[in-house]
Amino acid sequence: MAAPSLLNWRRVSSFTGPVPRARHGHRAVAIRELMIIFGGGNEGIADELHVYNTVTNQWFLPAVRGDIPPGCAAHGFVCDGTRILVFGGMVEYGRYSNELYELQASRWLWKKVKPYPPSSGLPPCPRLGHSFSLYGNKCYLFGGLANESEDSNNNVPRYLNDFYELELQHGSGVVGWSIPVTKGIVPSPRESHTAVIYCRRDSGSPKMYVFGGMCGARLDDLWQLDLETMSWSKPETKGTVPLPRSLHTASVIGNKMYIFGGWVPHKGENIETSPHDCEWRCTSSFSYLNLDTAEWTTLVSDSQEDKKNARPRPRAGHCAVAIGTRLYFWSGRDGYKKALNSQVCCKDLWYLDTEKPPAPSQVQLIKATTNSFHVKWDEVPTVEGYLLQLNTDLPYQAVSSDSSATPNMQGVRMDPHRQGSNSIIPNSISDTMNSAKSEHTAMKGTSLKNKPELKASTDSNATLHSSLATNASNHNSCVVDMLRKNEGPHTSANIGVLSSCLDLRTVIPETSVSSTVSNAQTMVTQQTIKTESSSTNGAVVKDETSLTTFSTKSEVDETCALPATKISRVEAHAAVMPFSKETPSNPVATMKAGERQWCDVGIFKNNTALVSQFYLLPKGKQSISKIGNADVPDYSLLKKQDLVPGTGYRFRVAAINGCGIGPFSKISEFKTCIPGFPGAPSAVRISKNVEGIHLSWEPPTSPSGNILEYSAYLAIRTAQIQDNPSQLVFMRIYCGLKTSCIVTAGQLANAHIDYTSRPAIVFRISAKNEKGYGPATQVRWLQGNNKKAPLN
Repeated sequence: MAAPSLLNWRRVSSFTGPVPRARHGHRAVAIRELMIIFGGGNEGIADELHVYNTVTNQWFLPAVRGDIPPGCAAHGFVCDGTRILVFGGMVEYGRYSNELYELQASRWLWKKVKPYPPSSGLPPCPRLGHSFSLYGNKCYLFGGLANESEDSNNNVPRYLNDFYELELQHGSGVVGWSIPVTKGIVPSPRESHTAVIYCRRDSGSPKMYVFGGMCGARLDDLWQLDLETMSWSKPETKGTVPLPRSLHTASVIGNKMYIFGGWVPHKGENIETSPHDCEWRCTSSFSYLNLDTAEWTTLVSDSQEDKKNARPRPRAGHCAVAIGTRLYFWSGRDGYKKALNSQVCCKDLWYLDTEKPPAPSQVQLIKATTNSFHVKWDEVPTVEGYLLQLNTDLPYQAVSSDSSATPNMQGVRMDPHRQGSNSIIPNSISDTMNSAKSEHTAMKGTSLKNKPELKASTDSNATLHSSLATNASNHNSCVVDMLRKNEGPHTSANIGVLSSCLDLRTVIPETSVSSTVSNAQTMVTQQTIKTESSSTNGAVVKDETSLTTFSTKSEVDETCALPATKISRVEAHAAVMPFSKETPSNPVATMKAGERQWCDVGIFKNNTALVSQFYLLPKGKQSISKIGNADVPDYSLLKKQDLVPGTGYRFRVAAINGCGIGPFSKISEFKTCIPGFPGAPSAVRISKNVEGIHLSWEPPTSPSGNILEYSAYLAIRTAQIQDNPSQLVFMRIYCGLKTSCIVTAGQLANAHIDYTSRPAIVFRISAKNEKGYGPATQVRWLQGNNKKAPLN
């Protein structure tokens, strides 16, 4: 149970773009990192569709078209993939709607849809304040408020407790309404309640939970509807039930239903004796219900909300959206009186992390030099930074460093949407998603060029200092205040197709090959980073980590609007560098495994890092500075150690959000290069031709002498891979001086399709000089989601 003092609310005030005017009665949904808001009222009902990108901190107004609905408030608003459904609501004072609209957000196209009426009974009447919940291919409508008077100026309210089911067609359109026959006692009529749907992992029965609402007086009852048996029940709960309320929000994250805000009885009023006459006020109280155990937990009580802490002020009629494990809250109305002429709408946007972030993917190698690594890892949604650590078998020997020196790490790189391109209004979902995409597309028969490698920022003024630091030996240390209070979340900039630094020098090229391959072709396997011994002269060893895919939101999302033309896709990326047999002997004895100490490389805003040094934290002699509630090392007081050529280093990374540091990733091992070997080929291109495909590349930028030859390899299907998918087996398909080759359709027919990320055929290309082969560039040629043969 989280203590209220540990809640780390953050107000976002550094956003850009056209900010919507403050309002209440609006609704919001999330499509990946986008928060989409529609409707609401404040000095008139709003009819615009506003979108907030939680990654770039940018508001924008999409150019919608089609059957644009009128503005409405207190309506139903649900999201199914990239389509949004709007039902009912108040379209003007006293006049309610029962119309249904669909928005295809991939094209910002509105369409008015007309579901079939129920086979028995009438369709839903016009209403507001109802709940409209989605599960599978059905929406569930419950309750609301209707106007019995035909005269919109003479409002005669009627509270509803009717229940409808709306069946959806796949992708677009609806089938029709139905009125399910339910069992048990039906909840009393109400409006401005909440309803969420949750299905336990160990149970296949989804359940709808209705909480609170208004029926002359505000309610605090909880109802459960089993959507398989259609049975209503009133579950017994433990803990402190939130005060009766309406116009609150309910959001499900994991197995918890979070209740925030709303109208509650004023302090000191006895709601049991005078529920209709008591005075009501807004609240900022915050609770959650564990939907597995039916236990309420209070995070912020009504008695705490008057304390001047950094948290949203009391409000009702706001919107709440869950993106990952983060809750966003925007606008709503404030004030102790409900009188129409004294309403005050909030203009603020807040978010709250509800749990620590999950472990990131393993650290991936982009490029290695003799004394540095350029590494990356998959982004974790809604985080504020990443703690990167390393250790090595070498004893730590600190270099002299001025305490005023800035950390030698990648600094904060602002997303390009935040600076020069805020005036660009995206036209579709595919234009507005997080722009860290590295996949390239090419039309059939055209060449495909790599993007330039990502440049790591070295601006010392942008680096994060001790306020973002953490204890190097204790990943459970809590890091607080990683962003200034007025800053929202950031993201990495575009990541291009990235060259690898995969060491092929230890590969023995004379291993036997399948009979389907000509004798002139050679099959090779890659030595593992863990240098496991082999029974075949060291030629065939496991490759446990080099297959870790480089999926940095690389693949084009299937829900985006894409051309129907067949395309070729390539993704070049780094694989791990194994230890070389030519590693120079080290005069210093290595440490025992139990003595390895994890050292901080630093805390990074984005998911890439340029590593040439790391920080030493003396045992029993820690330089500690107090920041917030956490003890963290002051990097400016710590000594640094340089990376050493020809040395193996282990890396791990953990994500950080407002709840602290999450678990660490699996460990990756990389090795710095040995001087004298050529670098990896770059700018790989793949294009189709009549014989198969044309594979070409550029020479290494650092050849370290004359290039004698290139070798290109193709990962092929073998029984060995079927038994152990983590071990790729490569066949050499080219050896020569040219920087291109033809891969025939016959060779591609033997290709292994790697499914560790998106389906792809894997190539490796390396260069050789007088000293031998250098690291290889690994290329994943994306094949789509089918298992058909390539070139089909």
